[in-house]
Amino acid sequence: MMALESPIFLSLYILLPLLALYLWWQKKQGTLPVIRFSELEGVRQIPQTLAIKLLPSLKILRFVIIALLIFALARPQLSQSQERRYAEGINIFLALDISDSMRAEDFNDTNRLQTAKSVIRDFLRFRESDRIGLIVFSGESFTLCPLTLDYSVLSDLLDDVEVEMGGQLQDGTAIGDAIAMSTHRLRTSEAKTKIVILLTDGENNAGTIEPGTAAALAQSFDIRVYTIGMGKEGGTRIPYEDTTFGKRYTDVITYLDEVTLKMIANTTDARYFRATDMQSLKHVYAEIDKLEKTKFKVVNYTVRQELAGYFLIPAALLLGLEILLSNTVLRKIP
Repeated sequence: MMALESPIFLSLYILLPLLALYLWWQKKQGTLPVIRFSELEGVRQIPQTLAIKLLPSLKILRFVIIALLIFALARPQLSQSQERRYAEGINIFLALDISDSMRAEDFNDTNRLQTAKSVIRDFLRFRESDRIGLIVFSGESFTLCPLTLDYSVLSDLLDDVEVEMGGQLQDGTAIGDAIAMSTHRLRTSEAKTKIVILLTDGENNAGTIEPGTAAALAQSFDIRVYTIGMGKEGGTRIPYEDTTFGKRYTDVITYLDEVTLKMIANTTDARYFRATDMQSLKHVYAEIDKLEKTKFKVVNYTVRQELAGYFLIPAALLLGLEILLSNTVLRKIP
């Protein structure tokens, strides 16, 4: 929208009708009685040329020039309001259990790992302006993706995650090591909010750092660790492929150490969640999304573009034209 920086100058427009009235009065006062001569009467009969007819247009031109100059003095501006959002960054590390027990199929015939990956991908779609990284762990932990804003790359890496990464990692569940590695990655971050979302279906039975020690370390760096316990009550059996009989199930039953997961969450001022099916796991991540929503600082500002030049330039051109005409084709002899 267009606005005027100095609208007070528009009051000068009152001079235009006053000037017109003055010129009319001056012309009327200049009409004096004269003696008519026959010779002059003959001159009056001569047809008026185009230059004579255009002579009054000089006065109109001068009024237009004055009008343009007055409007330029009022400093017309094109104003455009804009909004800029500044994100108060959140740094998130996803710690995902990929131990052998994550092959258990107690989530609508889908194993726990595939279910977790699917829900995490949905979680990524709802985040913006957050740097997110991924750590996978079984008997040892491994940083699969450092903190990044490129969620597509993170999602592609997540697609390649397998149980124990195809035998590359040791068997077991090293919860303490996963928290310690996440803390190490986040401790130097300048983000106002730093969190870890740890998902596991078992108990800490591997690694070199106890979960309690790791939780205290995270808390010392103001890192909150949300813990998610995955799996049905009472545990479940783990499937395996038999070359003769196809898919079979072992007699090993996995159990979830909720006491430890609750302790970790409480130590770091976070929360513990239990997910027993696909829907409840989605609800857990949605709840964390609400608790740790990115905050935006909104700054409103106005961009102004000066338009006075668009009136000064035509005024200057018209003034030059007026000077040229009044001294050439429309020149008057006193």
